[in-house]
Amino acid sequence: MRRDQKFFDMYSLVIGVLAAIGLAFFVLSMRVSDRTQGAFTSNSEEYLATVSKRLEPFGQVNMPGDDLSGEGPQSPEATMPAPVAATLTGPQVYNEACIACHGSGIGGAPMITDSEAWEERIAQGADTLRQHAVDGYTGSSGYMPPKGGRLDLSDDEIYGAVDYMVSEAQGN
Repeated sequence: MRRDQKFFDMYSLVIGVLAAIGLAFFVLSMRVSDRTQGAFTSNSEEYLATVSKRLEPFGQVNMPGDDLSGEGPQSPEATMPAPVAATLTGPQVYNEACIACHGSGIGGAPMITDSEAWEERIAQGADTLRQHAVDGYTGSSGYMPPKGGRLDLSDDEIYGAVDYMVSEAQGN
């Protein structure tokens, strides 16, 4: 029992010393903060103004119809540049879009070098070939997607590519 009492006394002494050191650090930090933050006490006007400034939003949401004539810096109205109209030629369209299928015969597409496969199609007439190229076509020998899958091309560009392929298939 005597050993237990010694341990308990020593334990209580260590805990007491640690609590005293902790209390001393707390009092010291309070004194240092009072000296270093002098004007910025939690009730001063300067402190409250500083906190309010930090909490202000950095931007503002403006809704359509809001009057913004006198607020902040104004930038000149942006003008949209006119789009560049670069029409592709028939060979350019063929090399960019059509060659994917007509160069290797994918999906039943007649290869540009296979004049026999083109004879039946050419016999239908240029208007029919152009319509199938623009609108798409599903036949017994394969599938042609509208504009060859390149919907960004104009009808005239597709017509140029059809005319180019027909002339190459005929050997002109």
